[in-house]
Amino acid sequence: MAQNSFTQHCRQEADTTALAQKLASSLSHLFQADQTTHLNISLEGDLGAGKTTFARHLIQGLGYEGRVKSPTYTLCEPYPIQITNTKPPTTASITAHHFDFYRMRDPLEWQEAGFAEHFDEPGFCLVEWPEKAEGSLPAFDIEIHLISGDDENSRNISFKANSSQGTAVIENLQA
Repeated sequence: MAQNSFTQHCRQEADTTALAQKLASSLSHLFQADQTTHLNISLEGDLGAGKTTFARHLIQGLGYEGRVKSPTYTLCEPYPIQITNTKPPTTASITAHHFDFYRMRDPLEWQEAGFAEHFDEPGFCLVEWPEKAEGSLPAFDIEIHLISGDDENSRNISFKANSSQGTAVIENLQA
């Protein structure tokens, strides 16, 4: 039976980093199998829950070596990524589009900015504050919820898959 959700408690930032890197590995398998794949991933949680930190570790875990910055003011930061596999030797070229809609005032602002086309390109769109674009975004393959714990470094991170591709990623993440 397909497992489409799970929650992990992260006691410290190193645990959150490890979980984001494990998700990156799971995504790598998907993109190696089909370089034309596109996923939409929501990243939800209160202010300060660690969404941007999780996004940074995820994108760097996929092999991006540059600085991963918050797209709070730019709305979107694109990250071209080369995912290399040694057996067999292949390279998948994808783009991670990291969105932050926190400052949006209108749900259609992201479309007016010309970002709609990114939701079809090979790779994935990772969207912080998706509720700010309520009703105007494509469906999410994976929803990630971060809930702050008792101290500043602990959090519960929940994953929910809403598509067959999302379920494959979640199952691989749990393996």
